[in-house]
Amino acid sequence: MAKGFKNNRPSAGGGMMQQLQKLQEQLKTAQEQLSSESVIATAGGAVKITMSGDQHCLAVELDPELLKDADVDMLQDMLLTAINSALDKSRELASQRLGPLAGGLPF
Repeated sequence: MAKGFKNNRPSAGGGMMQQLQKLQEQLKTAQEQLSSESVIATAGGAVKITMSGDQHCLAVELDPELLKDADVDMLQDMLLTAINSALDKSRELASQRLGPLAGGLPF
């Protein structure tokens, strides 16, 4: 190496590994927290979906009045809309919690 220049590369030893382990622990903690958080999405005020932060559907609630009309196509559309909305909210929550730790990696 030329005189007066220092090797600024991180050593292959402990410093980098410790940082990676710390990051890994933080990600694991954030993921565990996401599983205990939830988001709620509704469609038409008659369908309500509760989704966990780790994208598991926790509950589906239907307004009994919706079933009186028995419009299956409308019910299916409302369910699909509410589920997709809940998934979007869950992904957004995960991105908020994990994004700072992952440096913008997609989840």
